[in-house]
Amino acid sequence: MTQTGMSVPPVLYDNSLLTDDDLHWFNEGTHYRLYQKLGSHVVERDGRSGVNFAVWAPNAEAVTVIGDFNGWNKESHPLRPRGQSGVWEGFIPGLAKGTHYKYHVRSRFNLYRADKADPYAVHHETPPHTGSIVWDLDYEWRDADWMAHRHARNSLNSPIAIYEVHLGSWRRNPAENHRPLNYRELAPLLADYVADSGFTHVEFLPIMEHPFYGSWGYQTTGYFAPTSRYGTPQDFMFLIDYLHQHGIGVILDWVPSHFPTDEHGLGYFDGTHLYEHADPRQGFHQDWASLIFNYGRNEVRNFLMSSALYWLDRYHVDGLRVDAVASMLYLDYSRKAGEWVPNAFGGRENLEAIDFLRRFNTEVFQHFPDVQTFAEESTAWPMVSRPTYVGGLGFGLKWDMGWMHDTLSYFQKDPIHRKYHHGQITFRMLYAFNENFILPLSHDEVVHGKRSLLDKMPGDRWRKFANLRLLFSYMYAQPAKKLLFMGGEFGQWREWSHDESLDWHLFLEPDHKGLHNLVRQLNRIYREEPALHHFDLSSDGFEWIDCNNTEDSTVILLRRGPGGDRDVIIAAFNFTPVVRYNYRVGVVHKGLWREILNSDALEFGGSGVGNMGAVHSDPIPFHGRPQSINITLPPLGAVFFRHEG
Repeated sequence: MTQTGMSVPPVLYDNSLLTDDDLHWFNEGTHYRLYQKLGSHVVERDGRSGVNFAVWAPNAEAVTVIGDFNGWNKESHPLRPRGQSGVWEGFIPGLAKGTHYKYHVRSRFNLYRADKADPYAVHHETPPHTGSIVWDLDYEWRDADWMAHRHARNSLNSPIAIYEVHLGSWRRNPAENHRPLNYRELAPLLADYVADSGFTHVEFLPIMEHPFYGSWGYQTTGYFAPTSRYGTPQDFMFLIDYLHQHGIGVILDWVPSHFPTDEHGLGYFDGTHLYEHADPRQGFHQDWASLIFNYGRNEVRNFLMSSALYWLDRYHVDGLRVDAVASMLYLDYSRKAGEWVPNAFGGRENLEAIDFLRRFNTEVFQHFPDVQTFAEESTAWPMVSRPTYVGGLGFGLKWDMGWMHDTLSYFQKDPIHRKYHHGQITFRMLYAFNENFILPLSHDEVVHGKRSLLDKMPGDRWRKFANLRLLFSYMYAQPAKKLLFMGGEFGQWREWSHDESLDWHLFLEPDHKGLHNLVRQLNRIYREEPALHHFDLSSDGFEWIDCNNTEDSTVILLRRGPGGDRDVIIAAFNFTPVVRYNYRVGVVHKGLWREILNSDALEFGGSGVGNMGAVHSDPIPFHGRPQSINITLPPLGAVFFRHEG
């Protein structure tokens, strides 16, 4: 009897969703749409509606479906194994969308018994509950225009400025005990704010279901389910749909590098190390106390590949950012001698993970050529963002972690000392085009005692804001795509806390609002000026005018667009609080040079030192160029000039 007092028919085993071909492809590691077949699916058979269940547990002696429909009875609804495939399957008539369930798995090799969430479930109970929920993915999408043209939005020649967001703490409801907003509440607020701020994309920290909220989603258990903390799958689809309708792309953080040890999850799934390596030197991640996928196992690759394609397919996602790629590539990652197992050739490279990442990118771009993939890879591994056919990993873009570390280190120094560390802000140009880079000022830089971006800056309040405006200006002038974590754009003082809303009241203070105005302006000219984005990933679009003035701590660079020398922007930077008057800069073209951005402008909270909107060139050769302009460099400031004839 069920909890409602109704009897439930026994399991039926005829008319399976899984064909023999499905099982063959699954076992050989080439079935990348398993979300269509494994898990729970509401179907009709012989005129009767019910739910088909299928789960991979090759070393189980028995697998039963338990749930609210049978009082969580561990014996009443057994599944049947499908040959030697390792898959257990069955159809239970009368069940419907909304049924809560788990699999009770009994191992054949030991006394292990466990109630497991469905690895392929598309919806789960809200933590701390750990059950799965039968659900469908029906939704009427309204983003056809976005989908038809998004190839241009995600192109490597297009402006990509990403706003990184943790959904549970971006904004909360103060009228209801500061609870997080749900997906549908977030949609109009986030879309309006991101559009007004000028970002082209949002990137969500992992929204896949995770039991521990404090992991920010990086300890994933539900690889096919958006967290139910903020609503249903359809509610999350609504959020993506709404953002698309307002011209904003959506990137998801995706974590194939490790998974948590929670008993209801993937670990030790059928009483054996099924998804993870058995040897802890290969299967246990010491840094995160989590388990590492066995990338050499066909069915595990299927699982991860299906997860990646699922979000692109069913949720219209525009890109996947792969977390902790370095930990996948190196067998000795964060391990001492004797704590890791070499590969078959005696090396430290994880050959199976390398093969998986190449397959991942190949399949993603084959089936969804208008999306992007992003690698968070912190080492000098070669060709991360180069095609697989030339030996690369195949990612579209790679985070430039070196730029982030060097630049933040430089900016945290008192300006009086910066001349001794000038190379920290110029060094990246020695490697800037070895990969397709994105410059990240991410969540990792504003937690765990690292302080917020604004608080990292040296000096008094005025200097802190001026330095941060200068940092953002230098970031946007660099050839690369951009990423900024929420709160940085208006100068959050506190470190980010996943349990609290951002400090939106700071917009009442002129210097915070001014900083946000600068970010809006940077995003606007980044989008509108081809010189600032078209050759983000090519040396054709960059030239130093002067990078060697260490004594004054100044830098001058040129960005060039597809129009050649008639499509240029010159950016000059003063990393000290000393105004540089009569500062001469060599230029190619004579005529008017319009000041299109001044980070020290009054509207941004600056002191108003500048160039009265424009300067005219003089026939004075300088910096190896036939003409020059005489400019004023504001204190701790940046100025951008565009030639207007």
